[in-house]
Amino acid sequence: MDMLILKYIMRVYLYLRYFSHKITRTKAFGLNRADIMLAPYEKGENTLKNALFRHHVKQFHESSCSVASVVSVVNAILEISETLNHGPITQQEILEKVKTAHWKERMGTNGYKGRRGLPLEVLGQVVKASLAAYGINYHSLEIVQTEGGRGPSLPRTSLLSRLKQFETQGDCLIIAHFDQGCFVQELNIPHISPVGGFDPFTQKVTLLDVDPSQPHPYQIPFDTFYKGISTHYNYVFKHFGYGRGGYIYIQLHPKL
Repeated sequence: MDMLILKYIMRVYLYLRYFSHKITRTKAFGLNRADIMLAPYEKGENTLKNALFRHHVKQFHESSCSVASVVSVVNAILEISETLNHGPITQQEILEKVKTAHWKERMGTNGYKGRRGLPLEVLGQVVKASLAAYGINYHSLEIVQTEGGRGPSLPRTSLLSRLKQFETQGDCLIIAHFDQGCFVQELNIPHISPVGGFDPFTQKVTLLDVDPSQPHPYQIPFDTFYKGISTHYNYVFKHFGYGRGGYIYIQLHPKL
């Protein structure tokens, strides 16, 4: 099938699905809609979280959520390790420096061989290459493809533990790969953004969405978050290399 025809069909399908959710008041139009955080972020004791909020940027076009997410994370790590010597790295700079997976080409109008954006596995490769490119040493990095379900499971329990770790210890980072329409009133498309916080009491996850249409961070219940990152993206996305969502987990060295 011609790629242009496929893109047109996909766009029509996504808009039909969007309006269906809007009319039926389901998904992000329902009870589990995101809580927008209008109040300015108040600096706390978690220096990594403070730095992540400070270096949160918006993507420069519709397919560049990976660039904004990765540069935010890299700048935050460099700041707390006191190696951010010449001001924050820009999205354009990181694209010129990191050549892995034809990242820059994927951000172009026609993408790389017709593919734009980064599937989960490719995102993991780019994150590793970006950390290496800026001399960032870390303890470990995992690419985690999650699966659906509300009951107890090792992936859910592990993610909860890591969210608490980020919030209370500030020695790890999580970049989510998710169905944006599960969280906010947007199309059900693959999207990438860093996690910015977790409330252990309410179990709400704060997302620093890099989409310019989301001017403020927002909170979502953990179950909604897990469902969003566990999405098996629609079949039409397989032609562009997308399977399931998930997250990238970066465990930093204790000295940071």
